[in-house]
Order: sequence, then C-alpha cells, then structure tokens
Amino acid sequence: MSKPIEDYALVGDRHTAALISRAGSVDWMCLPNFDSPACFAALLGDDSHGRWLLAPTEVTETTRSYVEGTVVLQTIHTTASGRVRVTDVMPAEDNRADLIRRIEGLEGTVNMRHEWIVRLGYGKTVPWVRHVADDSDYGGKHALVAVAGPDRFVLRGPRLPAPNDERHVDEFDVGEGETHVFCMAWSPSYTPIPEPLHIEDFIEQAIDESRDWLEDCRPGGNYADAITRSLLVLRTLTHAETGGIVAAPTTSLPEDLGGERNWDYRFCWLRDAALTVEALLSWGFSKRSALWRDWLLRAAAGDPSELQIMYTVDGSREMSERELDHLPGYEGSTPVRVGNAAVGQRQSDVLGELMNALEMLRKEGVEEFDDSWELQRLLLEGLAEDWREKDRGLWEMRGDAHYFTHSRVMIWVALDRGLAAIRDHGLEGPEEYWAELRDRVREEVMTYGFNEEINSFVQHYETEEVDASLLLLPTVGFIEADDPRFVGTVDRIERDLLRDGLVLRYRATAGDDGLAGDEHPFLICCFWLVTAYALMGRTKQAVELFDRLLALRNDVGLLAEEYDVEAGRQMGNFPQAFSHLGLVQAAAVLHDVVGETYGSEQQDAGREAAEEGSSD
Repeated sequence: MSKPIEDYALVGDRHTAALISRAGSVDWMCLPNFDSPACFAALLGDDSHGRWLLAPTEVTETTRSYVEGTVVLQTIHTTASGRVRVTDVMPAEDNRADLIRRIEGLEGTVNMRHEWIVRLGYGKTVPWVRHVADDSDYGGKHALVAVAGPDRFVLRGPRLPAPNDERHVDEFDVGEGETHVFCMAWSPSYTPIPEPLHIEDFIEQAIDESRDWLEDCRPGGNYADAITRSLLVLRTLTHAETGGIVAAPTTSLPEDLGGERNWDYRFCWLRDAALTVEALLSWGFSKRSALWRDWLLRAAAGDPSELQIMYTVDGSREMSERELDHLPGYEGSTPVRVGNAAVGQRQSDVLGELMNALEMLRKEGVEEFDDSWELQRLLLEGLAEDWREKDRGLWEMRGDAHYFTHSRVMIWVALDRGLAAIRDHGLEGPEEYWAELRDRVREEVMTYGFNEEINSFVQHYETEEVDASLLLLPTVGFIEADDPRFVGTVDRIERDLLRDGLVLRYRATAGDDGLAGDEHPFLICCFWLVTAYALMGRTKQAVELFDRLLALRNDVGLLAEEYDVEAGRQMGNFPQAFSHLGLVQAAAVLHDVVGETYGSEQQDAGREAAEEGSSD
C-alpha cells in the first residue's frame, strides 16, 4: 500500500529533490532535474518501480527533523537493540547530482536493511548494473554502476548490496560509534565516472550555505520556525541556476483518491514565481529576490500573445501531457500524467501577478533589469488589445472559458501597477490611456462580477457560485476589506465553501471545471481566509485558523496541496509551493496587523489589544 503523503520529507540540491519516507525509503527522485524522468518511482507504484531503502529491519520508534535552518534531514530509528541516526543531504555540485546517506550508531547494535532498486523512465526500465573498482574514502573497494541510455548512477559505500532478482539487497549491523556513509551520484553516461565527494565537507557546506541564505530573514513572533521552514521549502523548489520555482517536485499525487484529478506540478507557473517574489519581500529578502525576478522576465519575454502560464525550469515552452500506463498510481489513482496540458490555457490573472511583484520590487528600491520596463510596456500593450477575451481562470478549469471575476480584477491590477510605475517611479508610458482602461475594467467588475441580490462577488459573470480567489480582492487593493460587498462575499464563502472550517477552492460538484469527482479543502485558500480575517479586523479568528493550519503540517513542517478533513490526511502534490507561499504571506499580514506578539495561547493580550474597536 502507498504510504501517507505526509509520511515523506524533502531533501534537495535546488536542481532536483527526493522524497524520503519515515521508514527510510527514497520513493521519489527525478534526476538530474525536477522535471527529469524519475529513477525512484515507488511513490506512484510499489517497490518494483524503484526505491532506495536504508532502515533497521525492525523499528519501535522513529523521529526525524531538519538540521536547524536547512533541508538536511536527520532521522533517528530506535529498535529493541539500539539506536541509529540517518542523515540525508543533497549537496550542490556542477553537472551531477548526489544523495548522501550517513548512518551513525548511537546506542547498542542495530541491524540495517539496504535495498537499491534503480528503475529509469518513471519505474519502467531496468538498468545494466555492474561492479567497478573504486578506491574511495567510503571504505569500500568497489562501486555499483547502473546505466541505461544517457543516465548513469554510481553507488558508493563501505559495503554494497548484492544482486537479488533485479534489485540489490544487503543486511548489516551498525554498532555504537560506527559510521557508514553511502552516496549515489548521477552523471551523464557518456562522461567519466564522477569522483567521490568528501562527505563531511559537503554536509557542512550544505548547512552553512543554507543558513547564510537565511541571514536576511528575521521572522518574529511564535511562528518564526514555520515561516523559516516554508521559506526553505520555496528555496529548495527553486532551480539554483535558472531561478524557476516548480509548483511541487512530484506528479500525479491525487486531489481525489481513485479519481482523475492527478496533475504534473514539476513546472514553473508565472503566478508562483511572482508570488514567491512577494513572499520573499515580505520577510526582508529584497537583496535575494533577483534570481526569481530574472526568471520571470526571461520567461515572459517575447510576443505578448504567446505568453504562457507555465514553463519548464529553464524557461522552455514545451510540456506536452501524456499518461504513463505502466504505473498503477498512488493508491490506485490513475491516470499518472507527465507534462501539463493546461500550458495552452489563457489565464488572464497572470500578468497582474507579474506586474504586482515587479511593482513591489520597485518600491523596495530594486533596480530594473535591463530593458525590463520595455518588456512590461509591451505586455501591457498586448493586454490592452485582448483584455475582453474570456479565460480559464486561476484554477485552470478544463471546462468552458468564462469572465472569471478574479481574472478581471487581476487585469485591473496589471494596469494599476503599470500606472504606478509611471506616476511613482518616473517611467514612461501611456498614462491617460491605461488609467481610462483600468477604470473601465473596474466598472465592468463591479457591474457584472458583483451580485447585489446575494450581496457577494461571484466566481464568474454567468453564475451565483463563489470561489476562494475572491478572498484576494482586498489583498491586491481592489476593494477595502471592511467594504460591505467584500464582507458579504466572505459570508457567502463561509456558507458555501467551508468544509469542517477549511476552504474549498470552489464547489467542484457545481460541474464547471470539466472534471469528474470532488476535491478537498485547498490549503492556500485557507491561508487566504486567514489574511481576509486579519484585514477585516477578525484577528481572533485569523489566529485560530492559522494555528489550526500549522497543526496540519507533517512532523517536519511540510504541506501538500489539499487536506482531507474526513480522513485526516494531506492530499495532492507534495510539498506544494502554493501552500507554503500562503503560509508565509498570511504570517506577514498577521505580523503587520497584530505585531510581534501574534501567536496562540501566550499572546491573548496582544490580540485583544489589536481587536479593540473591531467586531468579529
């Protein structure tokens, strides 16, 4: 059976990542990049689809945590005969990818099981594996080399697993004070076998480099650890060289168990990149934001009519969707997809997200990229030509196109931020024309996107349904949070979209998204409700909901896309950048509204002071 999604922890080198279960099994890993085919794909099948297990043969207790300020994972296994600590880390190194797994005997003697099952092509292809002489400082005299096509995997260690029915297996004892280090390295098969790394140096380097990056961040309050962990997740999901942030390192973890809502998230959405810039700026990372900003501008460059909603990590445009019939899927959820057909959709909110992030950078004093304003002008000119077209909305509806209210609001945002660039920063542009068009868009939204009979904004102009993206209207400055029309919208969302107090994106059963089945509360939408509550002065509810959401994280602070309130488990691709973005941004708003004293239990006095004069 598949392990619960929250059973996994993330390690990565900012080119790719691995998911490691509490049981010590690497069940998902794509090499050498986030969107490369997986060589360990047990997450979407079983052991035969590839995994790397290092764990005691019998365990009584397992605890794990990250080394503070890093994504270096440490797992302590306790058995009847002793304890061991396994440290997992992926150091960054040019043109290769390494996963280091160090076992330390802490107490007594522990019998360990080692399984190395490499399956290329998402668990389909069995490689050619052979022993080669390798006199390294890992304690062994040989290395295992697995090759198939352009990929090579080299396993080094003090003792190597032996072949056993198309897999490699070993059992050995680790005594107190003993250390065993294993390292798997990827490299192109047509290049020389990579030299072994000096393990201790690279572990310390990974720790120092991660902590150095956090130097600019000073989150306060009781939520500092949660904020820091989410920022590190966002960084780990960002390609170190290109600056593209993947939505998640996985594909096809289901939103609806057994259903068809299984998508490949190993690509870079313009929206996610823009929101990441905003999240970083909210916690003091203006000096560190250039990598994400530059990816945004490179990806968006070109004919405005050809702007995509997502790209590969290097900015490429091709990601055709196909199904992998050889994988049974997570808990039988099929199809397993690679690629994403939503790439061809029109989503009119994207330019608004881009322009909002770039305006925030200007306010922080970050200099414009070469010719970046000319590119923004070009994109806005394209928007001025096609702003009347319908789109598929923020949620990538696979049904009919509509005038989605959130999308129309973000068109207003794009024009508004373009005007701010002219008026506040002295940049050149057609101020009068953009101002007139911005006002026309606003009038349209207020006429057709707000329904006076139900006193609520609506999902799109042809429905009375609501959707959670409407919670963002005051955040982007379209309407004040205490405006009766927004208050009515929140009331409607609470009535229609709450499931056990958590927020659905929309009512999937309304049938507008073109897909069968249902889905669960969407975690970023829950964080949007936290933000809305805080801006409305309902700070007690904001903090209570935020505390509840933090409690949904797994033991190492990670969040998937959705949460199944009935089964009490996380659902969807994991870990999800969108969810962690929501956490960071909601925490920033709480910080601004309530101050350093915000947080649960100990901070009642601070909340009560902030709520004085406000109404729940």
